[in-house]
Amino acid sequence: MTFTTRLSAAVLCGALVAASVPATASARPARGELLDVVPVSTMDTDQLAAHLRDHALDASRVRFAVEAKRITYRTVDAFGKPTTASALVALPRDGGRTPRQAAWLHGTTGYRGSVASVADGNDRAATYLFASAGYLTTAPDYLGLGTGPGFHPYVDAPSTVTASVDALRAARSYAASRGLRPDRRVMITGHSQGGHAAMALGQALQRGADPRLEVGALAPIGGPFKPSLLVAEALDDEIANGVAYMAYWTVAWKRLFPLYDSPAEVFRDPSVEALFDGEHPNEEIFRHLPATMRELLTDSYSARLRNPTGILRAKLREADSYCDWRPSVPVTIYSSAGDRDTLLETSAYCDQRLKKHHARSTLVDLGADVNHGRAAKLALPRILADFDRA
Repeated sequence: MTFTTRLSAAVLCGALVAASVPATASARPARGELLDVVPVSTMDTDQLAAHLRDHALDASRVRFAVEAKRITYRTVDAFGKPTTASALVALPRDGGRTPRQAAWLHGTTGYRGSVASVADGNDRAATYLFASAGYLTTAPDYLGLGTGPGFHPYVDAPSTVTASVDALRAARSYAASRGLRPDRRVMITGHSQGGHAAMALGQALQRGADPRLEVGALAPIGGPFKPSLLVAEALDDEIANGVAYMAYWTVAWKRLFPLYDSPAEVFRDPSVEALFDGEHPNEEIFRHLPATMRELLTDSYSARLRNPTGILRAKLREADSYCDWRPSVPVTIYSSAGDRDTLLETSAYCDQRLKKHHARSTLVDLGADVNHGRAAKLALPRILADFDRA
């Protein structure tokens, strides 16, 4: 789940484009330069089908064996300074020399070790779903997760975009080293934080972030598209996992913007801040968090959130406007009435804003009995079928 939506000038200008092969040591470092490739797994079609079923995903479209690699590449951090990041890249074997491309953007995690390039979980399975159907699939870890250094700027959409664009550049470089020429169109989807990131990435590519890449389709799942509403609901404990989202969001914003001087100004237990360093497993984070927002936040900070001013107000307003553009491709937004994490209402808001800009947008409600996590399981096979038709 993400909350900010500031666009990066570097992304929108797309000034640096990675070469089709890794740069030499004497060349000037470029964003998206491929630095390292580490094997993750190789699966035949039977193994893939079993793996997808183990993760409650439809395996009926498995057609190709898959090779998966963890790549490390050059990018920039939230302040525009050079850094590195990692991603999972999954290649269909014997899928032709010009494979289609897909991007899978993962949801919230506070632990660097739970992303697709490191852990065999739901995000890796989603990546394999698309790769086994013939797509060169890239799953960015984002900054500060996976093997990337530093903290994850959880709420910073611009740095999520730069890391994702550069992951796609590095994936193309790796594909080129294998003699492949991927389709320039990128089919973009993601869940929760990744749903929000999908819209951000789509906008950046449409605005020319990389001339070799363009948006092929957009299908976000359960994205937090109206953060001001989610913050207000979370303060009243009306959001599932709201305490964790709010704590993570607050700590990450402090690292980017001058929100507070001391964690004691914000958290009743100041040690909460230390939980979000990327090194604490999610289970450990939840174990140390209180049950309610009143137990988490001081009265003074809660009051600031209910009536935000200054930079807090500005960033929330930016976040609320992230669906205010006109994609050149149809957008299908998946959510569910049973989603108490990001709420069907925020997806409806995004659908309405897109339609106001005359976009071709469709909102799919997966049902009142479908929670936040299950929504992705149900949506992914439908998204793959739509991508195949695009």
